[in-house]
Amino acid sequence: MRVLLKKVLDCPPDAAWRAIRSPAVFREVSSPILAVDSLEPNGFPTMWAPGDHPASFRALGLVPMGTQIIRLAELTERADGVRILRDTGEGVSGALSAVTLWDHRMAIAPDPAGTGKTLYRDQLIFKAGLGTALLWPSFWAFWQIRLLRLEQLAPTWRHDVGIDVVPDAASAAHVETD
Repeated sequence: MRVLLKKVLDCPPDAAWRAIRSPAVFREVSSPILAVDSLEPNGFPTMWAPGDHPASFRALGLVPMGTQIIRLAELTERADGVRILRDTGEGVSGALSAVTLWDHRMAIAPDPAGTGKTLYRDQLIFKAGLGTALLWPSFWAFWQIRLLRLEQLAPTWRHDVGIDVVPDAASAAHVETD
């Protein structure tokens, strides 16, 4: 099943790109329907890097839903300038493990109208066996609420040059040896 959303957000594309890679923003747009806690040794980073990020989820902040691996990849080298954050994670335990396919993509691009705002596209493709059709209305409703929250928060986002770069392993090793 698929949930597909598209909206122009009132912020520059660089600010939106930073925001969708922020665990704090993820937690804020998920709340109060879902509470998300990091299972990483030092908690969620300030900015997610590509890779696996284990987390636990609770419905309404109370009902345990299980654990999930948030598996992120960034697609930023497209000729059209669109940047995509892709999560192909998987449920590890609890109700979350019922989902057998998870492919969530958030695309950031300049508004084609030239407003300086962001064209945001969000696609979730998921499968959960026989439960897929039963879960679709819940995912659809949750994605609508997430988009509403993103739309409300977007005007507050900004891109802070110099602090928004996620260091890669090579540059981090270079800094340590200097």
